[in-house]
Amino acid sequence: MSARSKARKQALDLLFEADIRGTNALETLNLRDIVEEGPDARPIREYTRSLVTGVSENTRKIDELITTYAQGWDMDRLPNVDRNILRLGIYEILWAADIPDSVAIDEALSLAKELSTDESSGFIHGVLGRISSLKENLSL
Repeated sequence: MSARSKARKQALDLLFEADIRGTNALETLNLRDIVEEGPDARPIREYTRSLVTGVSENTRKIDELITTYAQGWDMDRLPNVDRNILRLGIYEILWAADIPDSVAIDEALSLAKELSTDESSGFIHGVLGRISSLKENLSL
């Protein structure tokens, strides 16, 4: 697993935790960033920090896009893990200029296959593919 894949997984864990607890993702990130030496050290990867910050800063727009393009699903009905995988994927597609859309989508699908249901990867692929194809026309 690449360093960026590990960072995405770590970002997903933090976003998921904040979502479940109903807390701010940036606060959760700061609470989990233990940099001291020893067995309890859990430093946050820089790309993880970038992802969590980016998703947090753009949550309103990202969630609007999910609501618009996840046809037949509202945010409350989406499984928490799927909702946060979509948030990460949409952030990378729209705001992470150094990440090709295909990589963002593939990484999201890998997370979905590992952590969610069999149907989730197809659903996530459809939503992210649609957003990727329309991104030039979206007003951010």
